[in-house]
Amino acid sequence: MTPDPALPDSRNADILIHVGGELLPRAEAKVSVFDSTVQGGDAVWEGLRVYDGRVFQLDAHLDRLLRSARSMHFADIPSRDSIKQALFQTLQANNMRDGVHVRLTLSRGMKVTSGMDIRLNQYGSCLIVLAEWKQPIYKRSGIRLVTSTWRRNSPQSLDSKIHHNNLINNILAKIDANLAGADDAIMLDLAGYVAETNATNLFLVQDGELRTPWADSCLPGITRGVVLEMARNLGQPCREMRVTMADVYGADECFTTGTMGELTPVLEVDGRIIGTGAIGPVTAKLQATYADLTAASGTPLPFSDRGR
Repeated sequence: MTPDPALPDSRNADILIHVGGELLPRAEAKVSVFDSTVQGGDAVWEGLRVYDGRVFQLDAHLDRLLRSARSMHFADIPSRDSIKQALFQTLQANNMRDGVHVRLTLSRGMKVTSGMDIRLNQYGSCLIVLAEWKQPIYKRSGIRLVTSTWRRNSPQSLDSKIHHNNLINNILAKIDANLAGADDAIMLDLAGYVAETNATNLFLVQDGELRTPWADSCLPGITRGVVLEMARNLGQPCREMRVTMADVYGADECFTTGTMGELTPVLEVDGRIIGTGAIGPVTAKLQATYADLTAASGTPLPFSDRGR
């Protein structure tokens, strides 16, 4: 018998997970083989972080989740309040208030038989709230990227503004990174411009200006939007623009953004050292400002810090 794999955080062995209205132990938290997530990745999702008793940017994430569900023509979309209630219930049951990442998934639900026709989904949608003890996944000192051979979706094929669960092209790009011994991979759009990485948005600093690709073939990330707003509030010149790999290689600074990893410096891309090969001043200032923001804002959890 193969031994159980070691979990990144042993506390997650005993977590309770909300699946379709029930709180279930990790080993029992499952969906049907007829669920649309299994049948075709037919679901939408969001990643959240909990900082010191607050859920950061909760309403912005729920806005995107609900927009994505409407774009996918879900027939049975739970209310914002019911999603919040399931989230808070899950966090309270696990006594989670800090250092937590939550993956919210809304599936179209079970089908009466296998098939792509959404009229087969007659049981209603299924909400999954998976909360784990999880710190930011990237090294704060910086990461290395490579350019993937796999392209990011364009609106011609699948609009990246829909935060859907069908992530095969991103997974293939991550495989490119793994095989190259890098942390993640940059994905280009169909015209050869930089879109994002397989998991995060990308920012550059050149000649004192903060730059990021247009959100045409990339997800308009919540953290991306927060960083653009922070920059404007700080008086930091910034703009969205078309970005090429030559721009990346020649940048003075580069960093990624995302809920899972926050703001992460990029020190090397395709073997090219970015800037000085260390965290740059603009990146460091934005990191500090972001940390202040997550410590001071967010939706408070409506329960005490007592154990369950």
